[in-house]
Amino acid sequence: MYTVAIIAILITILLALARALSGPTVYDRIAAMNMVGTKTILLIAVYAFFTDRHDLLDIALVYTLINFIGVVAVLKLIEQGNLYTDGESPEDNQPEVNDK
Repeated sequence: MYTVAIIAILITILLALARALSGPTVYDRIAAMNMVGTKTILLIAVYAFFTDRHDLLDIALVYTLINFIGVVAVLKLIEQGNLYTDGESPEDNQPEVNDK
């Protein structure tokens, strides 16, 4: 039963990778990579139950947070061009130095 689930998850990961490579827009590629991350988390969880190693679920939870933060950061980078909140970089707020 678990073997069928693992094979199905691997097939969906391959389909998502194909979508990421052929996506017409950058948003399609980001959504596909988010799907790959989500399916990887699911694969880790199924493997944890299959091998009776429940400590792997903690790794899956950490990977979930990393996947979410990574997708939000990439979307913000594409939308605004930088990762700062006000659209200015920290170098813009530095005091000017007069060389006299």
